[in-house]
Amino acid sequence: MRNLSRSIAIGVALALVVAASAFAKPEVVRVGNLVLTDDGGVFPSKLPRGRQAPVKAKLRATIATADGTHPPASREVVIDIDKHIELNARGLPACKASQLNARDTRAARRACGGAIVGRGSGQVEIAFPEQKPIPVSSPLTMFNGGVRGGKTTILVHAFITVPVPAAIVATVKINRIRRGPYGMHTVTRIPTISGGAGSVTGFKLDIDRKFAHRGKRRSYLTASCPAGRHLVKGRVKFDDGTLLKIVHPLPCTPRRG
Repeated sequence: MRNLSRSIAIGVALALVVAASAFAKPEVVRVGNLVLTDDGGVFPSKLPRGRQAPVKAKLRATIATADGTHPPASREVVIDIDKHIELNARGLPACKASQLNARDTRAARRACGGAIVGRGSGQVEIAFPEQKPIPVSSPLTMFNGGVRGGKTTILVHAFITVPVPAAIVATVKINRIRRGPYGMHTVTRIPTISGGAGSVTGFKLDIDRKFAHRGKRRSYLTASCPAGRHLVKGRVKFDDGTLLKIVHPLPCTPRRG
């Protein structure tokens, strides 16, 4: 019984170690008064060493200030993604920005339901002069915007009701690259929110789309793990001129097969 209990204890300990290693630690970077926290990862984290397998991504980020004041608005997010993470939108229905503009979340999802690749939530803080900042939240929906000339487009839709109802549609452009450990280059343009008074303060997005194309089941995202980690680096530009840069290693576990 003593040996059995010891074996169980060791097994539980090993399981906890493996589980803990599957999740990347949040990365935090500060420049001046601005603080960016980046979290998330690719799941499952145990992946084939030499071939691509279906995965889903969980994206998490917050933007805040060290002194609690209203943060400046972010204008552009540029991210380079590990070459062993791939995106495949061929065969998916595509949506146009004109189908999402001026629509609330339910109407946007109804108009382009077949093009949805991810869902989540976002937070915005709106600060007008001489008024207390107003926190606003919205569902987020990611739509496939199509593939053209080797470039993939994603449309991210949000709908806020304060101070007036308005749809916000951010455009993400994705190119394949060959740049060291990186194989995907993404550029996200964030539109002006509430006439410039609104700033993104956080978001959560889950990307997990499976579909059929030419008689085969496909995954929007696939990944392999030959090196025990995936590298992601990014930079965020703000309208006050601040530039935040971050490098985030995401651990993964190679397996045979």
